[in-house]
Amino acid sequence: MTWTQVYDPLGHWWLSTLVAALPVIVLLGLLAGFKVQAHLCAVAGAATAVLCAILVFHMPAQMALGSFVYGGAYGLLKIVWIVIAAVFLYDISVATGQFEIMKQSVAAITPDRRLQLLLVAFCFGAFIEGCAGFGAPVAIAGAFMIGLGFKPFHAAALNLIANTAPVAWGAIGTPVHALASVTALPESDLNAMIGRILPFTAVIVPFWLVRAMVSWSETIEVLPAILVVGITFAGTQWFWSNHMDSNLVDIAAGVVSLVCTMLFLRVWKPKRVWRFADEREEDAAKAARNEQVKRYSAGQIAKAWLPFAILSVFVLAWGLPDVKLAMNKATTPAFKVTLPDGKPRPGPAGWDWPGLHAKVFRTTPVVAKPAAEAARFDFNWLTATGTGCFLAALLAGLILGLTPVKMIKIFGATLYRLRFAIIAMTCMLGLGYVTRYSGMDAVLGLAFTRTGWFFPFFGAFIGWLGVALTGSDTSSNVLFGGLQKITAQQLNLSPILMCATNSAGGVMGKMIDAQSICIATAATNQVGQEGNIFRYVFWHSVALAAIVGVIVMLYAYVFPQFIPSGLTFIH
Repeated sequence: MTWTQVYDPLGHWWLSTLVAALPVIVLLGLLAGFKVQAHLCAVAGAATAVLCAILVFHMPAQMALGSFVYGGAYGLLKIVWIVIAAVFLYDISVATGQFEIMKQSVAAITPDRRLQLLLVAFCFGAFIEGCAGFGAPVAIAGAFMIGLGFKPFHAAALNLIANTAPVAWGAIGTPVHALASVTALPESDLNAMIGRILPFTAVIVPFWLVRAMVSWSETIEVLPAILVVGITFAGTQWFWSNHMDSNLVDIAAGVVSLVCTMLFLRVWKPKRVWRFADEREEDAAKAARNEQVKRYSAGQIAKAWLPFAILSVFVLAWGLPDVKLAMNKATTPAFKVTLPDGKPRPGPAGWDWPGLHAKVFRTTPVVAKPAAEAARFDFNWLTATGTGCFLAALLAGLILGLTPVKMIKIFGATLYRLRFAIIAMTCMLGLGYVTRYSGMDAVLGLAFTRTGWFFPFFGAFIGWLGVALTGSDTSSNVLFGGLQKITAQQLNLSPILMCATNSAGGVMGKMIDAQSICIATAATNQVGQEGNIFRYVFWHSVALAAIVGVIVMLYAYVFPQFIPSGLTFIH
């Protein structure tokens, strides 16, 4: 049995759009408006999505339920597992006392919370995004900032804001690869165009980040450091995306920005050190008692940082295509499927999800011609990024002297602490997949295409919507890349520009997707505060997406000569 999506089931586009938005309205309304616990909101939102798909969009019940289970299974392996492993590593560092030494080592670079925010949330977070993506930077950098002494709310909310500019090249360039695949446009051109939009925001976000924590005057006090962070990151991002490749954009930009900022802080200091109010009182009391800050040797500091160094190596190795391919062939069931004619099956490997794979068809105007939606699940238990994080945590624990029994106890405590977040993230991925396979996401995206001349501005919000729904810039590009291309051709706009806009605008939706918020609260031990964090970051997300929209409008109508065409990379 096959089924073709319907994009106006009620005969009035605005009414169909309203129904398509119901799952998101229920989810976010309960979360932000009624302060219901996140896992209960996720269950309610997912149930609403399934009911709307079946009753209004007339999707067969088996397919609707199958898409929910498929999304939940994907979320458990690809995303939830990363969060569990990252928090486990953090818990090992705390249990062994190494996090206290890490705090002091960062404080030795600068005790100023504004500068620590830039180093950890923006620079280090961008590096982790480039290596792993899919929630890892929010989990790891959030836990890190808690260890430094940031308030849990700040650690969660500020990491969500910071994890924007690098998202388009997360997990070794996965979103760009996916965008090129679904649109059949040159990856070099798409990569370069994204690299001509997001560097502007990469300069803005560090300033925005500090201003979200402190006042205007206190932000201006560290403006030189903000400019060093933003300009070095943006410059590297532009150069690598336009002249190198799409795989290492974030990794290179994160490392260059981190190193340049640390060198700059050796020769420049703010006029005064900014700390939280209670810390100022504590620091003053210590000064009055003439207490000395404990100093650690270089060896002790290196040992304290070892877990995160091991994590970076594992995550980077796990993201390399050749390494991933070799391990998949050796360990992943159904990685290679042979067709009856003896040839290998093209496309992503894995099992065909029963009753769903190639059974749902997208049609015009979302795609140029009817196309079946793939639903393949590869149980890549070894090459999953979460497995790399988990093995890094185990190795770090052994090196730091923990026994296997002690690590099992720590892991059990980690799972217990994350139990509600696991439910929430799994249900949210299920919700996202139901909206995708039922066509509700396409209905929401089509509503933006009615904006005519202003489509370049609202094209950024199509990508933003896709990430807000799915929690992934990769998924947003798969969902809406074709729609952006078709609409651009109808409006005589550059398909390269609008498809790149989908990815660039999508990154600003990352901070409000319920999945990322759950990861942030889980990593900072704030489960139950999801509604407060959502309300805090929502307008930041909308404003930054609007900035992307303005940049795209300028490219479309004022500076079209800067839209790339036929670029070749240096290899």
